[in-house]
Amino acid sequence: MTERIKFLIKKTNSTNNNKKLENIPKIKKKWFTIPYVKNFSTGKYDEITVWVRHVAADGRWRTVPPKCSDRSRPQLLVEFMMKHGWDNYVRYAWGKNELRPISKRGHSASIFGASNMGATIVDGLDTLYIMGLHDEFKQGRDWIAENLNFDINSEISLFETNIRFMGSLLACYALTGDVMFRDKAAQLGERMLPAFQTETGIPHSLINLHTGASKNYGWASSGCSILSEIGTMHLEFTYLSDITNNPVFKSKVENVRKVLKSLDKPKGLYPNYIHPRTGKWGQHHMSLGGLGDSFYEYLLKAWIQSGKEDVEAREMYDDAIAAITQHMIKTSPGKLVYVSDLKYDRLEHKMGHLACFAGGMFALGAKTLENELSDKYMNIAAGLTNTCHESYDRSATKLGPEAFHFIEGNEARSLKNGEKYYILRPETFESYFVMWRLTKDPKYREWGWEAVQALEKHCRVPGGFTGLNNVYLVDSAKDDVQQSYFFAETLKYLYLLFSDDDLISLDDWVFNSEAHVLPIKGNPLYRPAPSL
Repeated sequence: MTERIKFLIKKTNSTNNNKKLENIPKIKKKWFTIPYVKNFSTGKYDEITVWVRHVAADGRWRTVPPKCSDRSRPQLLVEFMMKHGWDNYVRYAWGKNELRPISKRGHSASIFGASNMGATIVDGLDTLYIMGLHDEFKQGRDWIAENLNFDINSEISLFETNIRFMGSLLACYALTGDVMFRDKAAQLGERMLPAFQTETGIPHSLINLHTGASKNYGWASSGCSILSEIGTMHLEFTYLSDITNNPVFKSKVENVRKVLKSLDKPKGLYPNYIHPRTGKWGQHHMSLGGLGDSFYEYLLKAWIQSGKEDVEAREMYDDAIAAITQHMIKTSPGKLVYVSDLKYDRLEHKMGHLACFAGGMFALGAKTLENELSDKYMNIAAGLTNTCHESYDRSATKLGPEAFHFIEGNEARSLKNGEKYYILRPETFESYFVMWRLTKDPKYREWGWEAVQALEKHCRVPGGFTGLNNVYLVDSAKDDVQQSYFFAETLKYLYLLFSDDDLISLDDWVFNSEAHVLPIKGNPLYRPAPSL
């Protein structure tokens, strides 16, 4: 069957960064037929006819070879999606944090305060490099060199600044060796350090990068810091110390781990809240969702990043996963595996989209464990990933809701209006990618292709990509936000899902919580600073 998908691809010269893309030459339509894998289980190819209008820098057509390599068939479409989103950001919101693709103007979420830090440029940069979009990469690199300034007199999220900005700067330094990225990362790191100036060294959630003043969110339990935030700096600050020969960054995150390790864990679990003044737990709410998730991920990945030398991190991860498996992993009446939240002794039989990363985490932990628990954890990984796919498959748009419940007769579906939205999130695709790399089960690529089609059909608009208000309505209203992580994570994981294993090999790289790639010790691109 032939499917027609239109792509309007415009390529611009990087010297016109700050101008609207006007006077685009009018060119005739051209149709190209691409052999494309649609059914990975059979290996049979369908043909997709793609309309490409593309003005290359040299004025030539960007033609699509009809006999392109196996790897490029699926990746080409994801690359076109990246180009479409990036070009519209350049046209309508250059230098702003994010794009409103329907109203065609800039947007800034509360996590960025009142700043305009070019979040989309920074967040998407290593994805551009990995995709081979080097003109666009240079366009973003030059903006960062000339315009990215961290003297921001506004409260911003320490966590988001770390995973989005610090993570991308470090990734781009590792990938390219360009010292500008390292120096920018060091400047940012210095401005983040005051957040750790608490009685325990547990950092606050919000920081003013200009004054150094920091505090926690008013909504957080008893003025507490959040587990997922304080535990999701170890990869970045460790690597920053290694490439700058400045041990202060690593010492800050090592102290955070020391405090957490010293505390009693209810049922072996880590509550989501900890008070930075007393070093005591807040309310006993445990989750692999938004308040806990990446803390556990970073324990495993700190061990991997260290070349498996950080044994303490691995032991803490294994103990935590054993407790999560015992107390929080459940199976629904319909045989769907899910991870519930635990509030004191009460289970909440629902799962958030943010927890859909856990399939990939369980798999990565199992494949590097090599003991009698490996098969058990791989089965959990497969079950969680399948459940997240079911949450997509049971919607009208084939995109997943923000949260979904497990009630007999109505499983893996949202029950409340405030849970039915999809904001271009990547976590399910992250698990598809990791599961594919580790198992080679073709269903993960099939599911990824379903996601690409759904994003194209329901989220693509002339001005970029937008989230949906209700995944259960085919004609859902749209939220008019192209999230910066759509470039950093969503499209990167989908692109790598269809790549050869040597493109960002899991033997050489580890992904931070924003999917920025950091080298594992032993990788020639680790680039440690010479010892003094």
